[in-house]
Amino acid sequence: MFFLFLIKASPNAPKLGPMELTIIITVPVCLLSIAAVLTVWACQARQCTYRKKKRPNVEEPLSECNLVNAGKTLKDLIYDVTASGSGSGLPLLVQRTIARTIVLQEIVGKGRFGEVWHGRWCGEDVAVKIFSSRDERSWFREAEIYQTVMLRHENILGFIAADNKDNGTWTQLWLVSEYHEQGSLYDYLNRNIVTVAGMIKLALSIASGLAHLHMEIVGTQGKPAIAHRDIKSKNILVKKCETCAIADLGLAVKHDSILNTIDIPQNPKVGTKRYMAPEMLDDTMNVNIFESFKRADIYSVGLVYWEIARRCSVGGIVEEYQLPYYDMVPSDPSIEEMRKVVCDQKFRPSIPNQWQSCEALRVMGRIMRECWYANGAARLTALRIKKTISQLCVKEDCKA
Repeated sequence: MFFLFLIKASPNAPKLGPMELTIIITVPVCLLSIAAVLTVWACQARQCTYRKKKRPNVEEPLSECNLVNAGKTLKDLIYDVTASGSGSGLPLLVQRTIARTIVLQEIVGKGRFGEVWHGRWCGEDVAVKIFSSRDERSWFREAEIYQTVMLRHENILGFIAADNKDNGTWTQLWLVSEYHEQGSLYDYLNRNIVTVAGMIKLALSIASGLAHLHMEIVGTQGKPAIAHRDIKSKNILVKKCETCAIADLGLAVKHDSILNTIDIPQNPKVGTKRYMAPEMLDDTMNVNIFESFKRADIYSVGLVYWEIARRCSVGGIVEEYQLPYYDMVPSDPSIEEMRKVVCDQKFRPSIPNQWQSCEALRVMGRIMRECWYANGAARLTALRIKKTISQLCVKEDCKA
């Protein structure tokens, strides 16, 4: 129309025939049409490329559930040592994807670090330990220990993911693990009486988990020896099959046998006073020797075994649940109060006389006494305890 207007407006312009007018009008229209088609085609090609980039077979998954492919469950992923290529847990991208798509359900516990939530991910239950930002060191250390190469074991809590969530005003630090609905051993013993076979299963699984933790595995895919430093019934979880999983590794120490160095966390928190070994209470422990930390764990395990054995029913006789030293110190004892009882007076939890009438309780009582020696070097090792309880398991014909 613009061209027609120009032609009309100029009296001296040459007259154009119908053919010329058709060409003048058609050519621009065709060019515009071609340009429009090319633009649409380019946009579609671009969208295609974008969709390909967003597919789950590359770096950024579309759906978190696609991670569990080929029928794999979370348990399969947790215990598949080939998942990360190093046996140290899931790749960081997978961890982050899982953590950021968990739906929190309810609080199941609180501690000095923060809260523990029951969560759901792709129809499966998970536990989410939420640290506040001021406890970043504890969160980082626990995540680091859980991702130690070759740490995976059926009697150590299965670690899934670690991630930080920042909404602009506050930061939450998440540690995602297997969920065990029975809760801690402390909760379990408060609710339940155990049979002789049940006591042996619980005790053997704790010894197995601790023996694996304490053991060094040599090789390129090896594992350093690790001491827990806060063994207690509240830091041990009970699984559906009524065996245990050791949890809460935030205070753990690692030993480098090649350099003979001890990796101690930069964390001001210490273990639970009630469960502290005598040498920790009176400050005589040699912290430059890694064996000292393992021996302190053994003392604590002896106290946990005492808690379990008290709830064992023999001939219809069973005692109510109590914490170790319940009759000697207050509910929240100080180090001074524990030192007086354990180091100065050399008291230990009492072994009831009726235990002598049951072979299993007699053996467990002997193990406890050998865990409680004032001299740490005289105490049993986790492996020795495991072997002794394994023999007891065979003798009592219990399926552990």
